[in-house]
Amino acid sequence: MATFDSTTRTNQWSPVRIAALVVGVVFLLVGILGFIPGITTNYDTLEWAGHHSEAKLLGVFEVSILHNLVHLAFGVAGVLAARAARAAAGYLVVGGIIYLALWLYGLVIDQDSSANFVPVNTADNWLHFVLGLGMVALGVLLPKWVAGRRHTGLLN
Repeated sequence: MATFDSTTRTNQWSPVRIAALVVGVVFLLVGILGFIPGITTNYDTLEWAGHHSEAKLLGVFEVSILHNLVHLAFGVAGVLAARAARAAAGYLVVGGIIYLALWLYGLVIDQDSSANFVPVNTADNWLHFVLGLGMVALGVLLPKWVAGRRHTGLLN
């Protein structure tokens, strides 16, 4: 039977590869939805960047063109990283750390200042926190979970 090798590409879909793919597809979807009037409220105020954009995805999360493009870039990165387990884990951990840094950034800046170039609001901040923790946890725990199952003979 086929075995899992976390350092090489394989046709076997491991949990960490699936997680990176799902996260990547969700980011792609969010990036696309940010450009759709109706799903994004106040779409006519959508700006390139900055806190003056009053456009909100689902009426809750502040977005700008830059914000949407970042989601699309994270999505493409996740889909590409899902091709190999090590890349998938790296994408999840590094991406999670980036989102945790963005959460901290959102907590310390004045949301009405030019420092809020992304833009972010309180809902974005807490979503970034949850995304960051979730992505890091998936990237760290899933490869270990699979390795533990392999060593107990559950994957053979």
